[in-house]
Amino acid sequence: MENEISNLDNSPCLVLNADYQPLSYFPLSLWGWQDTIKAVFLERVNIVAEYEKKVNSSNFSMQLPSVISLKKYIPLNKRIPFTRFNLFLRDHFKCQYCDVKFKASELTFDHVVSRAKGGLSDWDNVVSACFKCNNKKGSLSYKDANMKLVKIPKKPTFNELRQAGKLFPPNYLHHTWNDFLYWDSVLDIN
Repeated sequence: MENEISNLDNSPCLVLNADYQPLSYFPLSLWGWQDTIKAVFLERVNIVAEYEKKVNSSNFSMQLPSVISLKKYIPLNKRIPFTRFNLFLRDHFKCQYCDVKFKASELTFDHVVSRAKGGLSDWDNVVSACFKCNNKKGSLSYKDANMKLVKIPKKPTFNELRQAGKLFPPNYLHHTWNDFLYWDSVLDIN
């Protein structure tokens, strides 16, 4: 029984809004199997695609949903919080000085104009930086540190951050999700 439940725990369900767009790309809008089945029984969602796995009890059996859509459209909050993770996502997980891609755990953030010189902690003054570049720059301006900035920081729009999220898929992608995650991607016509 425990092995069976563990197998179900490795079967997340992609949650789409009523317009068949994911509620979010980063993190990807996923529900566990228990929440998914509860929503199905409460008739709050439509089942769009299913796993080959079944969920059984003494009085019912059903295929485990892999994609569901909400019956009621939820307007998305388009306010973008200034968080460390959103900053890394805006900068595509690249150091904005050496232009090398890093894991989130290998990045920090840097104030373009240091706080000691009046720089603010906001979208227009903070960039992703690797530890080496951040230490090299210190509290100097990037020009005084003989460094270049890849791009001038600015607050991303909701759509820019959403597009950036599409570039970094989660570790697990079920084949039934592809049509809903990448429907606006350019198709390969070869």
